[in-house]
Amino acid sequence: MDIKILLVEDDEHICNSVRAFLSEAGYQVEACLDGDEAHIRFYEHAYQLVILDILLPNMGGYELLKEFRKVSDAPVLMMTALADDANQIRAFDAEADDYVIKPFKMRILLKRVEALLRRSGALAKEIRLGKLTILTDDFRAFYDSSELPLTLREFEILTLLMQNANRTLTHETILYRVWGYDYDGDGRSNVHTHIKNLRAKLPVPIIQTVRGVGYRLGAREA
Repeated sequence: MDIKILLVEDDEHICNSVRAFLSEAGYQVEACLDGDEAHIRFYEHAYQLVILDILLPNMGGYELLKEFRKVSDAPVLMMTALADDANQIRAFDAEADDYVIKPFKMRILLKRVEALLRRSGALAKEIRLGKLTILTDDFRAFYDSSELPLTLREFEILTLLMQNANRTLTHETILYRVWGYDYDGDGRSNVHTHIKNLRAKLPVPIIQTVRGVGYRLGAREA
C-alpha cells in the first residue's frame, strides 16, 4: 500500500504506538515530535493523510494546519486531549477533516483513517467520472472503454484532478502532490506542459484552466 501518512505527536509513547499500529496495517508512517520539524516535512514530501496533535513544542497544531492547507488538500485528522467544543469547532473551521480525542482505541483510529482516505480517493482502486475511469493500482486510464496512452506523470495528474473533481487545484498544489517540493526546475511551466499533453490525449475538453490559479476537472463534460 503506497499511502504515506505524517504523524505529528509530541508524546513519544503515543507516537510510537500509533506509528506501529498504522504501519502494521500497511501504511507508510513518518512521525515527528516537534511542530517545526513537521512544518519542514510538509514541503519535502507528499502525504495522503496527516494526523496532527494541537499542543506541540514550537509551532502548534492550528498553525501547522493553516500552513499545510497552503500546499495540500489531503485529509487532516486532529488527535488531541482537548475535548471541549470550542477547540473542535476551531479545528473544523480551520479545515480539519476529523477530530479524535485522547485516549482512543487504536482500531477506531484506524477506521477513521480508512474513512478519510476513502473519501479523498486515496484508497479507491477505481475512480469514475462520467465516461472516464482510472484504475489506480494498474496505472491505467480509460475513456468510454478505450484505454488512454498516458505517461506516468500524466496519469498522476489526471488521478489528482479526478480525486478533486470540480475543485480548482493551484499550480503549486499539483507540483507538490505529483513531483514533491524537491523538484528542481520551472514548476509552473512543467505543470503546464504536462496538462497540455494530457488534454491532447483526452477525447473531451474536461480540464479547465482557472487563469492565474491552476486547473480543475469538470464533471459535466466527462
